[in-house]
Amino acid sequence: MDRPVPYEPRRFQSAVPYYERYRLAYPERLIARMAALLGLKAGDAVLDLGCGPGSLSLPLARLGLGVTAADPEPEMLAAAEAAAKAAGLPMILWRGGSYDLTPAMGPYRLVTIGRAFHWMDRLATLAMLDRIIAPGGAVALLHDAHPVLPENEWFKTLCKVGDRYGRAAQPHIVERKALGHRRYEPFLYQSAFTKLDGLSVTIRKPITDDEIVGRAFSQSTTSPEKLGDRADAFEAELRERLRALSPSGNFIEIAEMVALVARRERD
Repeated sequence: MDRPVPYEPRRFQSAVPYYERYRLAYPERLIARMAALLGLKAGDAVLDLGCGPGSLSLPLARLGLGVTAADPEPEMLAAAEAAAKAAGLPMILWRGGSYDLTPAMGPYRLVTIGRAFHWMDRLATLAMLDRIIAPGGAVALLHDAHPVLPENEWFKTLCKVGDRYGRAAQPHIVERKALGHRRYEPFLYQSAFTKLDGLSVTIRKPITDDEIVGRAFSQSTTSPEKLGDRADAFEAELRERLRALSPSGNFIEIAEMVALVARRERD
C-alpha cells in the first residue's frame, strides 16, 4: 500500500515565499474544534511535523499549547520563526522531518501534519508516532479540498495547466487519483491510530489571478525550481487561461478545510 515518495528534504526551497503568502490558512475555528475534541489545555506538548511557515504552528501556539515546529527545510523554519516572533508567540523550532523522528522525542499530546503526510513513509511514520505520542494523545492530518463547483473552475484550470508542465506524472498525484483525494484511512487502519474523527470547515473568499499564480508557485509540482526555464511560459499560459474565465482577474474560492483526528482505540 505505502510507496513513499523519494525523500527530498529541500523540495520546497524555492516555494517558501509563495507558500507563506498564498497558501490557504487553517481557520482558527477548525483548530479550536480539534483542541476541544482532544481536551487540550495550555502547556500541552504539540509537534507540528512538516510545519512549513507556521500555518498550523501559530494558531496552535495562540491556544497556549507548547508547540514544536518541525520542518526539514531551513527557510520554512526561518519563516515560521519570524512569524512567531512577530506575533509574540513562544515556539520551539526543530530542523527535521518524519525520517528524523526518534523514540526519545516527546511525549506529545498531539502531532499535527498539515498538507505533508503524502511526502512521508506513512506506515513507518505512524509506527514512530505511536512511540512518541502520549497515552490519550492523537495525530491530526490536515488538508484542504476544492469541491467541484462553478466558482472553483479556476482551480480546475490551475491543475490542467500544471498537468501540462509535469504535475500529473508526480508520484503523489498519481497515487491521489488512484486512492481518491488524500485518503488517509488506508494507512491509519494499518496503524495504532484507528479511532477516527473528521472535522471540517468550509470557507468562501475572493481570490485574484495574481494570487492564483502565487498559489501555483507555492506547490512543489510547479515551484520556480521545478519549472526552471519554463516558469515564464507556465505563468503566461496560466494567466491566459484565467483571463478567458474572468477578464477582470477576480474569482471566488470555495474550499473545505479538513482535519482527520486519529486516536488509539486502547486509550
